[in-house]
Amino acid sequence: MLSIEHIRENPDEVRAALKTRGEDDSITEVLELDTAIRATITERDNLNAERNRVSKELGQARSQGQEVSEEARAQMREIGNQADALNEKTKEMGNRMGELMLTLPNLPQSGVPVGEDETGSIIIRQNGEPPVMDFEPKPHWDLGEELGIIDFERGTKLAGSRFYNLVDYGPKLERALISFMLDLHTNDHGYTEISLPAVVKREIMEGSGNLPKFADNLYHDDEDDLWLIPTAEVPITNLYRDEIIPANTLPLKYVAQTPCFRRERASAGRDTRGIKRVHQFNKVEMYQFVEPETSNDELDKLVDHAEDVCRKLGFTYRVLALCTGDMGFASSKTYDIEVWAAGCQEWLEVSSCSNCTDFQARRSNIRYRSEEGGRPRIPHTLNGSGLALPRVMIAIIENYQQPDGSVVIPEVLRPYTGFDVIPAKKATI
Repeated sequence: MLSIEHIRENPDEVRAALKTRGEDDSITEVLELDTAIRATITERDNLNAERNRVSKELGQARSQGQEVSEEARAQMREIGNQADALNEKTKEMGNRMGELMLTLPNLPQSGVPVGEDETGSIIIRQNGEPPVMDFEPKPHWDLGEELGIIDFERGTKLAGSRFYNLVDYGPKLERALISFMLDLHTNDHGYTEISLPAVVKREIMEGSGNLPKFADNLYHDDEDDLWLIPTAEVPITNLYRDEIIPANTLPLKYVAQTPCFRRERASAGRDTRGIKRVHQFNKVEMYQFVEPETSNDELDKLVDHAEDVCRKLGFTYRVLALCTGDMGFASSKTYDIEVWAAGCQEWLEVSSCSNCTDFQARRSNIRYRSEEGGRPRIPHTLNGSGLALPRVMIAIIENYQQPDGSVVIPEVLRPYTGFDVIPAKKATI
């Protein structure tokens, strides 16, 4: 959530920043409500002061044996009624302003490329070149079925389009990747592993920035008002909801593997083949609570942690600085990591690493003390995929395929898989 003080003091700057994110003059009503609320509060306080003055005078009159007139009592009642009405009016306007504030995205940092969509994002570095194979590589949707490791037909039979089953070597490869990434982030990068619920309450979704604006892209249990998480970022954001993190605690760095559920309504018709864009998938997520002064430096380190996975898996990859129109709702600065997939001949996003500044912490009422006895401050939050499993699976299947149809396992994964190759012989499903 944005700071109302910042909006109030810098309206033109905020309008210009929001415009780069496709928000047209979305703070006008907020500012009008803010002015009206403050004026109403002043009027109410003046009435309360008048009520206290009259009450004091009446009390003194009674103590002196003087009779209080009905007119004076009526005056007191009228003042009280007016103050109560103003309280109710303030509450209604406050609720409306709260609703509007929840719909405003974070402000992009200076230096973030300005653009309307992904075409405005900038490639800032690339590691390696797409390999040239001496045979025609197959896309994973063909190769996965031939190997007997991806079953699209029965996945669709069970749950509908954009669901799939992993079979035989498929789930073994996925489990190996999860274990490898969790070990790398905990042992080498300093994260603490955490296991989380896959469903959360409404206010938890609001705290991370997924509600109310993106309800259409989420799966919801109406009876209990619980929401299936689209990423582990959602519950981790709220670990310290309504708390003050003690001094000398930050940075806090967590990593989690969870299933992720997304309706993908905004992407109807896109990437319908294979497992590039599906409704349920597994992901390893990195998350940090940090001091504001260090957040961009920590973001650079977090990006390197995600890149480290790509380097160790031997991927050709590139890093993009996302433009204002392509960043996530809660982000102020984002880098995407894309890996090359030889079969479908395209770059696939496997990680999105963001600095959300104080946006999520403010929505979740999270604070920290920078020193013992110090005044509570709002921390910054960072998140990044470390990495998302389906597209990592695609990259391995397509980039490590052999002319005979087998797939070689990257060397770093072999202690986790227990096998070096997925053989070309098709398994019986």
